[in-house]
Amino acid sequence: MEEIRPRLEAFAAEMLGSLPRRDQRAKGELYVRGLMLDGKRKSMQPMAERLGVDHQQLQQFVSSSTWDYAKVRERLARWAAAHIAPEAYAIDDVGFPKDGYDSPGVARMYCGALGACS
Repeated sequence: MEEIRPRLEAFAAEMLGSLPRRDQRAKGELYVRGLMLDGKRKSMQPMAERLGVDHQQLQQFVSSSTWDYAKVRERLARWAAAHIAPEAYAIDDVGFPKDGYDSPGVARMYCGALGACS
């Protein structure tokens, strides 16, 4: 991992350059590094263990930070077009069913991947 660290840092800086705060960019780089590490599970806790950090840092960056994902996605699409020339992009919105029947405040809804989520 150390041999690719400068390239990873440069990539993260380019992709996350639109984030207004330095701490957001640092957490974003940490998240990208976590995705690149070996390991089957790419969820927050296993990634944080491999990185040696508290998983809440990653969780807050992904789920409750105020950064604009559209700008990051646009930068990533431009990078991909320049470096790998993709013919198409596919963005998969993964559906997750409710956990149980008594989830307060969570309405039953349709989920394309699963049919009617319960």
